[in-house]
Amino acid sequence: MYLVALSGFVLTSVLAGLAPTLLLLVLARLLQGLVAGLVTPQNGGLIQDLFRGAERGRAFGLLGATIGVSTAAGPVVGGLILDAFGEPDGWRWVFLVNLPFGALTLVLAMLFVPRTPPRGVRSDIDLAGIVLLGLTVLCVMFPVVQSDAGGLQRFWWLFVVAVPLGWAFLRWERRRVATERAPLLDVRLFTATPGYPSGATLGAVYFCGFSGIWLVFAVFFQTGLGMSPLESGLAVTPFALGSAVSAWLAGRLVDRWGRRLMIAGLVLVALGLAAAAVATPLVDPEHMVPAIALPLLVAGVGGGAVISPNTTITLSCVPTDMAGVASGLLQTGQRVGTAVGTAALAAIFYATVGATGRYPVGLSVALFGAVALVLVALALAVVDFRGNGGKNELENFPAYSMTSSQ
Repeated sequence: MYLVALSGFVLTSVLAGLAPTLLLLVLARLLQGLVAGLVTPQNGGLIQDLFRGAERGRAFGLLGATIGVSTAAGPVVGGLILDAFGEPDGWRWVFLVNLPFGALTLVLAMLFVPRTPPRGVRSDIDLAGIVLLGLTVLCVMFPVVQSDAGGLQRFWWLFVVAVPLGWAFLRWERRRVATERAPLLDVRLFTATPGYPSGATLGAVYFCGFSGIWLVFAVFFQTGLGMSPLESGLAVTPFALGSAVSAWLAGRLVDRWGRRLMIAGLVLVALGLAAAAVATPLVDPEHMVPAIALPLLVAGVGGGAVISPNTTITLSCVPTDMAGVASGLLQTGQRVGTAVGTAALAAIFYATVGATGRYPVGLSVALFGAVALVLVALALAVVDFRGNGGKNELENFPAYSMTSSQ
C-alpha cells in the first residue's frame, strides 16, 4: 500500500505540474490529496508493526525530526524554485520536483523497508461509513474554509446538519463492529484503548493552532512586507529547525518522561508564539524577521516535543492489527485540525487587517488566536496527565513495554 500510494503521489504531482488549465490543475491536486491520504497512515502503521518499546519512541522521534527538516526545507526550496524559474511557469516545478525525490524514495523503500507479515485482507469495504464521515467533515469544514467570504453567516446551518450525520456515522460503525465486519472507524479505539481518545483529540486541537499560522505568516511577509517567497520561507525557518532537533531528542526521552514532555513542549510553543505576537506590532518592518527569530525558535523547540511524543503515547496501546486504522484516524484528525485552523486564523488575520489597515496587528491577533488553541491542547494534556495519577503513561501499556522483535 505504501509503495502504490507513493507511486500515485509522484504521478499526480507530475500531472499537476503539466496541467494545461486551472480545472485540470485542481483535479490533479484533488487526486494528489487522495493518494497522499493513503501514504501518511502507512508511516505510523509500519512503525507500529516493526518496532516495540523504547525503539518505537525513537522511530517516531526520527519521523518527527524528518518532518521538521522537511518543514524547514520546503518553503526555502519552493522559494528557490520560483526564483530560479520565474514567471510564468515557475510554479510547475514546485510540483515536478516531487518526481526525482519520489523516485528515490520508492527505490529506498523497496530496498530497506521490511515486508510486513501476510495477513487476511477484508474485502467488505465500509462504503456507507465513508460517505457518512465524508459528509460530516464537509459540513464542519466548508463554513470555516469559506469564513473569509462570509461562509459562517451563509452556511452556519451546515454545523446543525453535521450533528445527525455524525451520530448516524457512529451508530453505523458500532453496528459494523458488532457484526464483525470491517469498520472505517473502530469505535474500540475510543472505548477500550487507553491513551488513544485523549491523544487524538489533543493532536487535532494542537494542529489547529500550530498549522494555522503558516499561511498567515506567508501572507504577512509576502503581501504585508513585500518579501519574495524565498525570503518568506527563510523567515520561518527557526521554528522548523528547532522542531527538527527537539523531535529527535523527544523521541529518545518519551519513554522516560511521557506526557510531561508534551506539557513542557506546549508551554514553550505558547510562550514563543505569544512573544512573537507581542513583538510584531512594536517592531519596525525592516527589523521584523530578526525580532521574531528567537520566539519562533523557542516555539519550534516546544513543537518538536509535542507531535512525536503524542504520536508515540497515543498509539502505544493500540493492537498491531489496528495500527493502520489508528494511525489513519490520528492523521485525519490532524488534517481536519490543520484545515480548520488555517481557515480560522486566516479569517482572523484578514478581518483585523481590514479593520485596522495594519498587517502587523493582523499577524499579532492571529498569533494570539493560535496561542489560545495551544493552551486548550495544554489543558487537555494536563487533565490526561493528572487523570493518570501523574505517572508515565507508557509504563502502564503492555504493548509498549514489550521487547522489540526487530
